[in-house]
Amino acid sequence: MILLVQYMLIFTAVLMLVALGGCFSEHSGVINIGLEGIMVIGALGGALVMKFLPPETAPFFVVLLTTLASMLAGMLYSLLLAVAAVNFSADQTLVGTAMNLLGAAAATVFVKAMNTAMDPGNVSSEIVYVHARKALLIAQGTEFSWFMILALLLLIASYVILYKTKFGLRLMACGEHPQAADSVGINVRKMRYAGVMISGLMGGLGGLVYITAGVSAWKFENGVAGFGFLALAVMIFGGWKPHRIALAALLFGLFRSLSNVYTGFDFLRNLNLPSTVYNMMPYIISLAVLFLFSKNSAAPKAEGIPYDKGMR
Repeated sequence: MILLVQYMLIFTAVLMLVALGGCFSEHSGVINIGLEGIMVIGALGGALVMKFLPPETAPFFVVLLTTLASMLAGMLYSLLLAVAAVNFSADQTLVGTAMNLLGAAAATVFVKAMNTAMDPGNVSSEIVYVHARKALLIAQGTEFSWFMILALLLLIASYVILYKTKFGLRLMACGEHPQAADSVGINVRKMRYAGVMISGLMGGLGGLVYITAGVSAWKFENGVAGFGFLALAVMIFGGWKPHRIALAALLFGLFRSLSNVYTGFDFLRNLNLPSTVYNMMPYIISLAVLFLFSKNSAAPKAEGIPYDKGMR
């Protein structure tokens, strides 16, 4: 049971961070399908810092620098969506899909080239970060508690920013009626850039939490196992509201954790179901959520619609 709770909190932290990031982007009016790719690039940035930091680096600085690197990498990668959607009015769904494909492919090629350059016989797509991961655990005190606390703090901050600040209200206005927002002096393009970049920051951080969730090496060619899409389902199920997103992330985190620990529960093991059934559970639930709630969802009215200053 303790292991189940631990995995549930880890996966909840990942899903909540990424879903909250997507929430900011969509409240600004930009659909961010590219969260999966952002997670991969954010994970790459964090893993590279973990690998190349000197062994004598203090744990606190390992945590700090790794976190900042992952957030910065995710933010920079999200600019591809911002430029395409805001400056060129491109189809946001297609751009996000391309970002997902590009993220995993580019990270894999980069890591293999780096490994080959350092060791000509090594063509692996793994980045080994055993030392740095231990430092992260020491800094956190208990398994991943630091990231869980950070996720909780960012949840509170997201609620306050969206509903209690001028910035958040203006951001949501741009996703509901950008022409009206523009008429009162709000720069819609800047606000949409801000929303997408915040989604990149939080998506990159979510990627870092994902790769430190139980392994000392990770193959970039495997991506993040669909967690970006699960986060989108969490966001929709949560109605684009931070507090509801947190509850949805707990539910999805529970089902995702069952695939890791179901053998420890007699009643689940006695069902004699293949392990693949438990692995598929969160994705089946995400499809059900999208089917049941997407039509009647309270999505921002202008999400996915390129802003045209001349429209009224």
